[in-house]
Amino acid sequence: MHQIRSSLRYVSWKYRKAVAGTSYGDSMTLRGTVDKSILLFLTLLVPAVWIWNKMGSDPEYAMNNGIQSYMWGGLIIGLISILVITFKKEWSPYLAPVYAAAQGVVLGSISMFFEAMFPGIVMQAVGITLGIFALMLVAYKTGVLRATPLFTKVIYMATAGVAIFYLVMWIGGMFGATGLSNFYGGNSMFSIGLSVVIAGIAAFNFILDFNFIEENAKAGAPKYMEWYSGVALLATLIWLYIEILRLLAKLQSRD
Repeated sequence: MHQIRSSLRYVSWKYRKAVAGTSYGDSMTLRGTVDKSILLFLTLLVPAVWIWNKMGSDPEYAMNNGIQSYMWGGLIIGLISILVITFKKEWSPYLAPVYAAAQGVVLGSISMFFEAMFPGIVMQAVGITLGIFALMLVAYKTGVLRATPLFTKVIYMATAGVAIFYLVMWIGGMFGATGLSNFYGGNSMFSIGLSVVIAGIAAFNFILDFNFIEENAKAGAPKYMEWYSGVALLATLIWLYIEILRLLAKLQSRD
């Protein structure tokens, strides 16, 4: 608990320092975006560790002590925050940490359940996710992958397709039509293949994020766009992590 409180104080200090240095007359920079992205990642990490420790890594104990309320609260707050940020980018310095913290609670809860079913899976998923992020960054910086108009169009369309798939699966589940969700949550080769495809689409979104950051920094976008870009990068990282977690769970359940 002492380490968590120390981390919270550090994140709070870094955040106050970052916001205090945000002047709307200044321009976005690559360095500033990197700093904001790291800060948001730490803001996500602290509540994730906190909720895990609070629930004692025991799913039964967690269910009896309101973890569902934490998860739904995090989901709702995170959704509202990112929707507001999408339409009010200038509010990003204030809502970006709220989004990150809310998602941290959600990810900590989800990760705890997966870890209980498949010991060691969380660290594997974290390692693979960060490895893919690093690989995409190297591929972008070396020019192996670029956000050309065709590449951008294909990834946008693929991402929209995945979003529609998620939406249909969610709505179907609300009305008792669980066939699609059962298929996606299963461990058949088709389900595993679908998870690989979705994880690939999530990974390629990093290229769009990197390009967005670079182009806006070159164009001298407002300083608050550093926070907005950090949120976009964090959202992609979260998406990829969840898909990797699901994919590993499907693979391990076949053993």
